[in-house]
Amino acid sequence: MEFDAVVVGGGLVGAALARALRGAQLALIAQERPAAPGAGFDTRVYAISPGNARFLESLQVWQRMPAARVTPVHAMRVHGDDGRSVLEFDAYRAGVSELAWIVEDGWLQDALWQELAVQDRLQLFAPAACERLEVGGEAARLALRDGRTLAARLVIGADGAHSAMREQAGIKASERAYGQVAVVANFACQRRHDNVALQWFQGGPVLALLPLPGDHVSMVWSTTEAHAARLLALAPPALALEVAQASQQALGELAVVTPARGFALRRLIAARMVAPRLALVGDAAHVVHPLAGQGANLGFQDARELAQVLAARGPYRDPGDLRLLRRYERARAEAILAMRGAVHGLYWLFDVRSAPLAWLRNAGLNLTNRLSVMKNVLMRQAMN
Repeated sequence: MEFDAVVVGGGLVGAALARALRGAQLALIAQERPAAPGAGFDTRVYAISPGNARFLESLQVWQRMPAARVTPVHAMRVHGDDGRSVLEFDAYRAGVSELAWIVEDGWLQDALWQELAVQDRLQLFAPAACERLEVGGEAARLALRDGRTLAARLVIGADGAHSAMREQAGIKASERAYGQVAVVANFACQRRHDNVALQWFQGGPVLALLPLPGDHVSMVWSTTEAHAARLLALAPPALALEVAQASQQALGELAVVTPARGFALRRLIAARMVAPRLALVGDAAHVVHPLAGQGANLGFQDARELAQVLAARGPYRDPGDLRLLRRYERARAEAILAMRGAVHGLYWLFDVRSAPLAWLRNAGLNLTNRLSVMKNVLMRQAMN
């Protein structure tokens, strides 16, 4: 079976890229098809930037999301670890309608796959897994576990942080554990969240409460492994009480509506994003700390850029041409480096226990809060 391109990985980024490449002869290989979303809240949620919401709208995906399960973020408050410092972002003051949209993983996956199911010239291999990648002069060949072989002029690795495509292409990756676990759960709250996202730096750990439909919030508490183990062992009422106290009762009493789960946090950066007949996107190329909520957004931006580069190549140019793929790599380099630097810098700054640095980081929050121009620059960068 021969294709213009094969996307390996059916998560959010791989599915979005397959949809963005509609018109080409494509294959999408996924370990499984996503299950239909349930009535309850999904534990995993994403803060989707307006730029990526527009991208998903151009794919006819955003329109498939139930409006009742998409929550706009109108403001954000970031609290320092001294109990007094705060940095506030407000959509209205910045002249935009929203800073981001909070969406649940299951509903977004479902919307993407509904579109893929009716896409012309797309063949879905799910469930399926790749066993071997062989790159030749004219095409790459993918051997599937069930014995089938696919040939493609371009292979796109969207297969996550433990990317087999990256490994088989010989692309090295620098990986390091943060020594933290992200504990996630959803809560009903006593007070209205008013579409405000809340975040507290806690001298290393970071607690975030993101608005969900109705009087509900999604928690992401990135904390030490020992603290995470204790949180995950708590009964729901005890967990709700601890989160309410840690959030300074900002939303009043809380009640658990989705059991807590934990995810170990690591950072990763691939040495290259491209190789002959191969391009990497999303977590296969880079993984950042969730404190800025930008992991999925970086992946969607990869998909946007790669789709644009391939669309602009002309009808006769080989999509696996390494010189063409390097355009994509160069176009993404600055944004990825900037986000990595900002996220890791914030993590390091608030993890250090030095008293002078503690004063500096909290003073920096207050200073930035008073400089509206700087705040608007930060907001607009995160809204791409």
